[in-house]
Amino acid sequence: MERKIIHVDMDAFYASVEQRDNPALKGCPVAVGHDGGRGVVAAASYEARRFGVRSAMAMSKAKRLCPQLVVVPCRFDVYRAVSGQINEIFHEYTDLVEPISLDEAFLDVTANKPGIELAVTIAKEIKRKIWERLHLRASAGVSYNKFLAKVASDYRKPDGLCTIHPSQADRFLATLPVESFWGVGPVTAQKMHMLGIHTGSDLKACSQSMLTLEFGKAGRLYYDFAHGIDPRQVEAVRERKSVGCESTFQQDIVSRQEIDAELVNIVDELVRRLSKKNFKGHTLTLKVKFSDFSQITRSVTEPRAIPGGDSILEVARRLTSMPGILEKPVRLLGLTMSNSHDDDEPSEPYTVQLRLDI
Repeated sequence: MERKIIHVDMDAFYASVEQRDNPALKGCPVAVGHDGGRGVVAAASYEARRFGVRSAMAMSKAKRLCPQLVVVPCRFDVYRAVSGQINEIFHEYTDLVEPISLDEAFLDVTANKPGIELAVTIAKEIKRKIWERLHLRASAGVSYNKFLAKVASDYRKPDGLCTIHPSQADRFLATLPVESFWGVGPVTAQKMHMLGIHTGSDLKACSQSMLTLEFGKAGRLYYDFAHGIDPRQVEAVRERKSVGCESTFQQDIVSRQEIDAELVNIVDELVRRLSKKNFKGHTLTLKVKFSDFSQITRSVTEPRAIPGGDSILEVARRLTSMPGILEKPVRLLGLTMSNSHDDDEPSEPYTVQLRLDI
């Protein structure tokens, strides 16, 4: 039996909640975030997006692109409460709900509580109930696996509904730009373009061995996606995969001493969060964002879980001592702990370096 998977993605969630709660903002270009010198856009309304304003953009750039931009502060307690209300609607149909973030989730409705045969009928009902009860719009994608459901939900935003049947998958994916494939970011897309891979059909024409050679483990994933394959299950209880924190500085830092001082503060906060979540990991990842908004990440994996603050700080200092950290002024540092395993099963140590474009 083919699975019936729905991906629901709220449209401009934070900004839409603000516009709903403050009618004066309806129709206005809205950005949610901190309106300071180092503020970053957490979410942008569709009115703001028409001016090129995007999430993770510096607020100063967003205001240059859209001088009439209305900036409102984040209210995460409110967003979490609304997300909980949306989740209650999902559970009217299935308990196989996998939240990805506050504003999106996967649902497996193969066997559902009302006994509705068509997944698209459930998706329509969910969208209707979200609007009637919460006055918010959502987009939904329906397909037989998570990857295609996610692609479908992005296809007709905002307030969209798209279904990809098994017989349609090859045709749908053939013309899809590689940038729309899950896991393909700007740097990977650029590399694919250099290899002559621009669409799903180009990707499908590549052998698994070639993609693995060029993109490592992710190559196998891209190969499966290009063939419409994604065996991942909807996980009702998602295991926490990482804990992290980061800091954006009021002024760019340029010296090793400044980086080390900031690193101590970030490690202290990370240790606090790890303790609160009772989380241990083998992999520590350093994120560095430069003054020009380019960024790099450096990761180290230890054979055993990295135990405490002193050990985390020691590993973090190793990461910041690697080449390239001080090649430009630094505006942000972040640390993330991941790769949680039982200590009886040591991981193989390795170091990874990635370069990303923002």
